[in-house]
Amino acid sequence: MASISLCMIVRDEEAVLGRCLESVAPAVDEIIVVDTGSMDGTKAVAAAYTYQIFDFAWVDDFAAARNASFAKATGDYILWLDADDVLLPEDLDALLCLKNRLDQSPADVVMMRYNTGFDSRGNPTFFFDRERLVRRAARPVWHGRVHEYIQCPGTRITVNIAVTHRSSAIGAMASPFLHATRVLARMYTPPV
Repeated sequence: MASISLCMIVRDEEAVLGRCLESVAPAVDEIIVVDTGSMDGTKAVAAAYTYQIFDFAWVDDFAAARNASFAKATGDYILWLDADDVLLPEDLDALLCLKNRLDQSPADVVMMRYNTGFDSRGNPTFFFDRERLVRRAARPVWHGRVHEYIQCPGTRITVNIAVTHRSSAIGAMASPFLHATRVLARMYTPPV
C-alpha cells in the first residue's frame, strides 16, 4: 500500500482547519502543516492531528510556501488541500480504495474533481479537475506567487474522487483573498 503525506499551508484557519483534517485523516500517513503567520488558534487545531507543524515566514509567494510544505513530506504520494477543503465520506472511501491500488498501477499525478460552486441544495454547480495527489519521487514543484500551479512530469490519471470547497467562516475566505490581493498589489505597483 502506498503512503500518503498531506501537505497544507495555513494562516488564520482556526474556524475550518479541524473540519478539513477530520475529513481526510483516515487516508493519510502523515500530516504536514506549514503556518505562514497565524494570529489565531490555527496551530492548536493542527496540533490535535499532527506534531509536524512548521513556521514559514510569509514572502508574498504561495508557491514558495507550498514547496516548503512538500519538502517536509516523506510519503510515497503527496496530497494537498486548503484548510477550507473537505473530503466527503464517499470521497474518503474512494481515496482509501485508491491508496490500496496505487502500488499496482502507479501514477505520477492523480487528478481529482474540485467542487467549488453549489446550488441552494448543496449540489455542485461548478467544478474542475485539479492535480491533488502527486508522487513525491516525481519531484513536483509549485510555481506562481498567486494562483499557484503544480508542475509534475509523468503519468496522469483522473479518478472519480472529489475535493469539496466548504468555506463557512468569513475569516477562512478573507485570509487567502487578502494574501493574494497584497501579493498582486506588490507585483503590479511600480516602485516610487
